[in-house]
Order: sequence, then C-alpha cells, then structure tokens
Amino acid sequence: MHESVVIRGGCLCGRVRFEARSPVTNLCFCHCESCRRAVGAAPVAWGTVEDAGFAVTQGELAVFNSSPNVGRGFCRHCGTSLTYKNSERPGEVDITLASLDEAAALVPVRHIWVQDELAWPVGADGLPRYATVPRASDP
Repeated sequence: MHESVVIRGGCLCGRVRFEARSPVTNLCFCHCESCRRAVGAAPVAWGTVEDAGFAVTQGELAVFNSSPNVGRGFCRHCGTSLTYKNSERPGEVDITLASLDEAAALVPVRHIWVQDELAWPVGADGLPRYATVPRASDP
C-alpha cells in the first residue's frame, strides 16, 4: 500500500494505542532471530511508516534496546510487541501488522532474513486445522 492512510492499532490489554498517518511500505515477514525472540513467533509481519506520521494516542510505549541501533516498543503491561526503530533508518518506524485493528488489510509481500528462518512449515504443512481449538475427540 503506497497511498497515505490512517491506520490504528494497539496492544492486547488495550492500554497502548497508536495511529499512523503515512503510506505503509516494506510489508514483510521477518524471520530474524531477534524478531522471533522479541515477539515469540516466527515469522513476524511488519510494515514501515514515517516516524513523523506515527503517534501513540493512549498509554506509553516501553522500549527495549535489543541491539546498539535498535529500539523495540512494547506494552509494559501485557508485553505486546508494537514497534521497531533502527537509528540507521532515521524517520521510519516499523509496526507489527498483527497489532493493527484491521490487520488483514495489509499483506506482506516479501520474506526477509530467511537465513534465520526456522525449518517449520507454516500453513501448507498438512497438519490438521481447527477453526478454534480441537475437541478431545479430534486428532
């Protein structure tokens, strides 16, 4: 998506809310070990917005400096990972696509850091799939 839009999102407990008024670029799945560990998932879906158009509208982001140039924003209450800022990319902030109110509206178009990708097949792996959780009688 390249036109300027307003997107909104927030954390699991609802204490931190944000919005971005910017085109969303760099839609990707990141497989790097740092993202996996920060979010507890593989891969992590990200989109990039202009920092000037990004605002926390409720609550406050806690920041963890996961490496010398990187600050990861999250909710200090529920732990939801929300943002990624790299000082080598000034003027940009990455947001976790799964934290958006309309998460399905933005679809990653590439995979990055595949050198760190786990060998787990995801989706088309042939494993049983359930709309919610399996019943005791399900395989």
